[in-house]
Amino acid sequence: MNVTFVSPFLSSIMNVLSTMAQMEAKAGKPFYKKNKIAHGAVTGIIGMVGKQTRGTLAISFTEPAILEITKRMLGEEETGINETVIDMTGEITNMVTGGAKNLLTEQGYKFDMATPTVISGKDHVVNHKSGTPVIVVPFKTEAGDFFIEICFED
Repeated sequence: MNVTFVSPFLSSIMNVLSTMAQMEAKAGKPFYKKNKIAHGAVTGIIGMVGKQTRGTLAISFTEPAILEITKRMLGEEETGINETVIDMTGEITNMVTGGAKNLLTEQGYKFDMATPTVISGKDHVVNHKSGTPVIVVPFKTEAGDFFIEICFED
């Protein structure tokens, strides 16, 4: 996978969280995902297709992280993964992908985006459409962890 695609997604998630949730996120050391099990309790996944490449982005939030983000963005305290939290996960996934798409467009890449899908539940599976390796970037916030999975064809 072309590492050019990783940085715009990382910049975009940090921008979305700082502006929309007043939350700082610190990226950890990237690693290759070895299985399809999500690292969080709820995951937003979205596909992107362009002439040069295609791939998927998934953002998997631990329950404490997404509950705090939802509280900060909506001003509502949720007690668990419910429809509001699922909708928020989809919206964050959409905003992050839109921001990354803009940054990638500046580099000459053009993409169409699908509608995000949200999956939740213990040990849920995240399927990336491409057969290429999945890069995972872990993030820490004061509220909890989340993970970005990026999978693009070469």
